[in-house]
Amino acid sequence: MALSDPVVTVLLCMAAYLAGSVLFALPVCRLWGLPDPRAQGSGNPGATNVYRTGGWLPALITLALDAAKGWLPVWLAHNAGLSALTQAMVALCAVTGHMIPAFYRFKGGKGVATALGAGLALAPVTTLAMAALWLLVLWRWRISALASVIAITSGPAISALIEPENLPMFGLLAILIVVRHRNNLIRLAQGREIGF
Repeated sequence: MALSDPVVTVLLCMAAYLAGSVLFALPVCRLWGLPDPRAQGSGNPGATNVYRTGGWLPALITLALDAAKGWLPVWLAHNAGLSALTQAMVALCAVTGHMIPAFYRFKGGKGVATALGAGLALAPVTTLAMAALWLLVLWRWRISALASVIAITSGPAISALIEPENLPMFGLLAILIVVRHRNNLIRLAQGREIGF
């Protein structure tokens, strides 16, 4: 007997949150013999902070894994035939899991890589445009937090032009991620933000 859409939605939202709660920076750093990223640099368990202590390879692996945990639940929701709104809910659950993870006393990361993966599954054109903007800002100023905030806040406008059905999700992601970057924004204003 097939599961109903509401049951599938709840199960996928729960699975997305739990997947998001796995902070891949931690096992990657252990595998490479690197210090805990939460005790180094910016204190953020994400790819940028892994790069600061371990270089490009562990950082790229962290980025790929954190993106995958956002991509997979949304891909499953899409293939289950669930609506774009439901897929957006699943995406937001994955990102929320990374930010307030159940497995790490609800102290997580900024959610950028997980949002990247979820966005690629749900709205690839908008997400790729945001990623290109992120790369451009990072190349110019070499500050990941600045690139992330500019890219994510551009999401609603880009989505409105290209994939308007996903505008609410990009709006909510922008709010969540900017709030998570509030300390970075304060340091940026003071000229103290850590760059590459």
